Amino acid sequence: MTDEKPTAGPDQPADPDTPTKADRPAQTDNPTKAEEPAQTDNPTKAEEPAQTDGPTKAEKPAEPDKPAEPIDPFVSFAPEPERQPGRLRRAGRAVARLLVHEWTLATVATLAVAVVMTWPTLRYPLYTIPQDTFDPTLQAWQMAWSGHILLTDPTQLWRSNTFYPEPWSFAFSDTLLGYAPAGMIGDGPVAAVLRYNIVFVLAHALAMLGAYALIRQLGAGRTAAAVGGAAYAYAPWLLAQAGHLHIVSNGGIPLALAMLARGHGWSLRYGYRPQRRSIGWALAGWLTAAWQISLGFGIGLPFIYILAVVCLVSLIMYVVRRAWFWRPRRPFGAVLLLTDLAGGALFAAVGVLLAIPYFRVAELHPNAARTLDDLAAYSPPLVGFFTAPQESLLWGDRHADARATLPWHPEMTLLPGFVLYALALAGLVFSIWTLRQRLLLLAGVLLSGILAMGTEFFGGTYTYGLLFEYLPGWDGIRTPGRMMLWTTLLLAILAAGAVGAFVRRVDDIARQRVTGRPGGWLRLATLLPLLLVLVEGLNTTPHPAVPEQPQIMRVDEGPILVLPSGQNLDQHVMLWSTTRFQPVVNGGSGFTPDRLAEVREVTRTFPDQASISYLRELGVRTVVLRRDRVAGTPWQTTIDLPVDGLGIERADIGDTVVFRL
Repeated sequence: MTDEKPTAGPDQPADPDTPTKADRPAQTDNPTKAEEPAQTDNPTKAEEPAQTDGPTKAEKPAEPDKPAEPIDPFVSFAPEPERQPGRLRRAGRAVARLLVHEWTLATVATLAVAVVMTWPTLRYPLYTIPQDTFDPTLQAWQMAWSGHILLTDPTQLWRSNTFYPEPWSFAFSDTLLGYAPAGMIGDGPVAAVLRYNIVFVLAHALAMLGAYALIRQLGAGRTAAAVGGAAYAYAPWLLAQAGHLHIVSNGGIPLALAMLARGHGWSLRYGYRPQRRSIGWALAGWLTAAWQISLGFGIGLPFIYILAVVCLVSLIMYVVRRAWFWRPRRPFGAVLLLTDLAGGALFAAVGVLLAIPYFRVAELHPNAARTLDDLAAYSPPLVGFFTAPQESLLWGDRHADARATLPWHPEMTLLPGFVLYALALAGLVFSIWTLRQRLLLLAGVLLSGILAMGTEFFGGTYTYGLLFEYLPGWDGIRTPGRMMLWTTLLLAILAAGAVGAFVRRVDDIARQRVTGRPGGWLRLATLLPLLLVLVEGLNTTPHPAVPEQPQIMRVDEGPILVLPSGQNLDQHVMLWSTTRFQPVVNGGSGFTPDRLAEVREVTRTFPDQASISYLRELGVRTVVLRRDRVAGTPWQTTIDLPVDGLGIERADIGDTVVFRL
């Protein structure tokens, strides 16, 4: 015998009052469908033959004794059912959602702010360049060269057309290699200047967007993240770096950290949330980090070491949390761990491949190495943290006396902003971050600030001096003040904590109002920190006109030597060579190769037989003398002398004198 109740036969209609599976009590006399034993004597539903003894459910005739259900007369007055949107309407709604998405609005806002805060960079973008015409023209050439050579002959990337005939000449400075795709568009000096100005503005936008993304990921609200992003991107000390695009291009650092934190489901405010892990974001973070270091090691090298420390700490936590004495947890999934290994390997490979040319340059040019004396010459004192550069609209003139006490004020004026200082101090006592988190952030601010002082902090013996002496690559960085980048970022996170707590308090006050929303004055009060930070970041950066390219540079195949030659003058020649990329002896970088120094010394008597023979042996075919630069030089009296008997040709072309060797 069995307790199983026989199922209804094909002629027996289903009882409408029978409760459904969800309505049945947990314990019944009859098993549910899932609990019924398999009936091997009867065929399954799929095995049943088409012909049965009775009609199926679909073929069951209506019972004659059951009256038909009456028709509701009000159905005709009911609204028509909503039609499903077509493909075009669905696409329109998706686009509308994208346009009002937080990250779309943040991107547009940071671009608009960048145009305003860097103005007048885009006023005459074809003819002027920010700060001065020296390092910016060098960097405009760097972008143009990398784009040109990757399209024509990538194997010759590191043997550039400048510093002829030196090998590895592209590694004489930070390369901005990550901007090579931009360098593939257009040719010539005008295109190079336009490209530089656009990238200069975009770099500021990316810096603010990257810091905004990081602070949002850490757990702050939109307003707090906007204040932190603006404080990071438009800190007054960065105005002195307006001529160094590789320093201004720092947005990849916070953006990569934000992506990595998002990929691992980690937030400073909410801790580790495994359900928010994302392999895609983790991989994007590693790729962004690799792109950032491709822009140069000036700020990329500290980023490499800091990211290595973060990975080491994460690995230790991973091992500890899986140990027998810890509560079983899985801070990483296996796939995410493999993604980190692959992404970290890619990041390390990019760093090693980019470092090889610089090690070769160090071997071939010992004078390129930095010394502790160089480090001391660029180390800022404590007063530098409260002194603004002359390009600051608000503090430039007011801090003129303080700047006069600094030996090299462009690298020693490190004011991140008095508003940022005030907000960060407020964030130590009134914040959305916990007390332990605030103390850790404060420790990071102090440590990075001490490193930024170089040898000024007790000689740097146990701080920056240790890095300079024992860690690979640090002896190539002579400007410790650029560590202020990390000080500014940590201060911005502290400040965002204070602003976040302030906005939360405003929301609490608004809930007590009848409308439940903050009024106009309260809304304006939450935006006041952002306005103050932006006002303190306003600039008076000069935008001089770029020197016009000599006509000979557009047609001559080279190799060319342009005289007079000097560090700053040669950077103009590098820009002028972007039409044909012909070999030029001239070049400007962080150091002067011995061969170029020798060329400058020998050619002081040009044109004479000794200098002509030397240049011919070097392979130079054309020498260009610029009339607008010969005043006060040996060529002032020899530029118009005849060259009969020297075996060379002389021609006046525009404002230059061209000698064919």
